Amino acid sequence: MLLTGPSGSGKSSLAARSGLPVLRLDDFYKEATDPTLPLVDGSSDIDWDSPLSWDADTAVAAIAELCAAGRTEVPVYSIASSSRTGTETLDIDRTPLFIAEGIFAADIAARCQELGLLADAICLRGRPSTTFRRRFLRDLREGRKSVPFLLRRGYRLMRAERGIVARHVALGAHACARDEALGRLAAAAAGRHRTPTAI
Repeated sequence: MLLTGPSGSGKSSLAARSGLPVLRLDDFYKEATDPTLPLVDGSSDIDWDSPLSWDADTAVAAIAELCAAGRTEVPVYSIASSSRTGTETLDIDRTPLFIAEGIFAADIAARCQELGLLADAICLRGRPSTTFRRRFLRDLREGRKSVPFLLRRGYRLMRAERGIVARHVALGAHACARDEALGRLAAAAAGRHRTPTAI
């Protein structure tokens, strides 16, 4: 199960509420020293909201290994320092369904479907102003980046939010609010898969 949506849309909270094992796709970010990291147009800021800032191949490999073996080694990533700080083992035992959650989840939906690994792909959506507030307070509380950076990024993402959701839908995710997303999670957990048809 892939769970995506704009940063601050409530993905992590929803995943935790589901009770299912969770693979944090944000842990597959590239490190700040990676020369392939993209920049925000007209700025020296790294564009952490671009899929090019993320290691999709390693994320798909981890999903495939979880589906085949029930466990995999995953990186532990510090957003504050933009670096990997170690690895840990994610073991889902015999659980038939897990959530792979992150802002780039929709970018691997087609690959997961081709590999026969996709139960559903959901994109959480809500009010851009609400998402902005949640994201800013979370990032400030966790000390993710400097306040000026968080504000620049926050306003940019708020203006772009509807386009972000539309892009995720075009990549195969179903856009919905929290309650519908919980229903789709429950249906997938019960074996009533809703593989996206828009991919």
